[in-house]
Amino acid sequence: MLRHTLPAKRHPLLDPRLIVRGLVLIATLVAVGALFEIIGLKSMLDTNWVDHEVRGQGLWGEGLFLVVGAVVVALGIPRQAVSFAAGYAFGLGLGIGLAMLATLIGSVACFYYARFIGRDALTRRFPAKIAKIDAFLTGNELTMAIILRLSPLSNNLVANVAAGVSGVRMVPFFAGSLVGYLPQTVVFALAGAGFELDKTLSWSLSALLFVLSTVLGMWLWRRSRKAQGLPDEDGPEDEAGEA
Repeated sequence: MLRHTLPAKRHPLLDPRLIVRGLVLIATLVAVGALFEIIGLKSMLDTNWVDHEVRGQGLWGEGLFLVVGAVVVALGIPRQAVSFAAGYAFGLGLGIGLAMLATLIGSVACFYYARFIGRDALTRRFPAKIAKIDAFLTGNELTMAIILRLSPLSNNLVANVAAGVSGVRMVPFFAGSLVGYLPQTVVFALAGAGFELDKTLSWSLSALLFVLSTVLGMWLWRRSRKAQGLPDEDGPEDEAGEA
């Protein structure tokens, strides 16, 4: 009599596809670190680079800035640096527009990379943490994105990756992100434009707008927590960090 044996069930974490995706994610992080060191990515948005490669170069300079700005945002350089450089290079109006567009493109790229490369592996490896991120973000993506982006302590890269590995809907999340990005983009573009305008006035306005955007973010956060019947001791950056 033949005995039929069932194949041993593979542990979810030993799925070859997840292992490959995890290795790709690790390799990407290593490559990013190497890029920062080898090509001096951190210095690509300083005023010397902007003076030589961007200012006065017309559409070429604007396109180059947009591409470089999107890449550095996707790789984790603070979006505020992109906004400052945009204000310095193009003035307040055009600088705000290009900084917003570069930040959005870089953030969306980071979001989708995390979703397609890391989501399955991280969900199986850290199910409780991913569930916490889902609970924090999903269902009210627009408001939560505004709150996250308004917070001066919120890390743009972490927020993009967290949203990517969660079940958050992309369109409302980034619609809210655009609203939340705007105040600090104006603040730092105004500071950058201050090199060509009245420094005292522009930097004073920057400081005032920064404080106002921070207060607005905290007010929205507390209002959201109160509506959910939750305590508001922790800020949005604490929730995202714990998740």
